[in-house]
Amino acid sequence: QVQLVESGGGLVQAGGSLRLSCAASGTVFSISAMGWYRQAPGKQRDLVARINSGNNTNYADSVKGRFTISRDNPKNTVYLQMNSLKPEDTGVYSCNAQGLGRGFRWFDSWGQGTQVTVSS
Repeated sequence: QVQLVESGGGLVQAGGSLRLSCAASGTVFSISAMGWYRQAPGKQRDLVARINSGNNTNYADSVKGRFTISRDNPKNTVYLQMNSLKPEDTGVYSCNAQGLGRGFRWFDSWGQGTQVTVSS
């Protein structure tokens, strides 16, 4: 079983920055893609940014030019650098990873989520 542990959330003023980290632990043979999702109060969980094994990225339109996703493959870790934060960026940010784990079985794991609150 692959576990994901997120860190880096918190409270920040509008215009500020935060960096989220998500590390995968357990038996990991390879990770094909990692991503960050956001759930605002009363809304569904939506994709914020995603990066695959070829370092190809895609972003939600609302964060393009402000957020950057990156990964450290040897550490099985994905980062989300968030700049120029806006109050509408507030929500619970969850990490997702997909790949091959123990016995080369496919996994699709989620972290517990980390709260990001942007005050105006």
